[in-house]
Amino acid sequence: MFFGLTIEKLLLIGVIAALLVGPERLPRYAEGLAKLLGRLREFLRGAKTRVRDEMGEDFDDVDWRRLDPRQYDPRRIIREALLDEAPIKPVSPGAPRPATAALGGVGATGAGVAALAGASDTAAAPASVASAPNATPYDSEAT
Repeated sequence: MFFGLTIEKLLLIGVIAALLVGPERLPRYAEGLAKLLGRLREFLRGAKTRVRDEMGEDFDDVDWRRLDPRQYDPRRIIREALLDEAPIKPVSPGAPRPATAALGGVGATGAGVAALAGASDTAAAPASVASAPNATPYDSEAT
């Protein structure tokens, strides 16, 4: 059950509520509860109909179990992401450089990063970063 309530606890709460309400008002409260549950059921049915109308034919094709948030285990997601990565292909000496290196990844030079940053940002980069090979790119706006 939810909120730590078991069947025994719910039954005990019901008996106490029946004693507090009394036998003369109990039928009226039971009728009100039944009407409330009926309206709630009708509201949910209408919401399902509206969603089905909005989504059209694609509503029946949705795999609702796949969208269940209870299935998401961060350890499983990370494990799958690490195992599903495509292996990195070796680059021949005459081939163009990979995009990650050209954008400041591993193996990028500071001069290449400064050239990508543009002429206006070149003056903002310190001389040690612009001249050092395999240096981390410098972003003056980030600090």
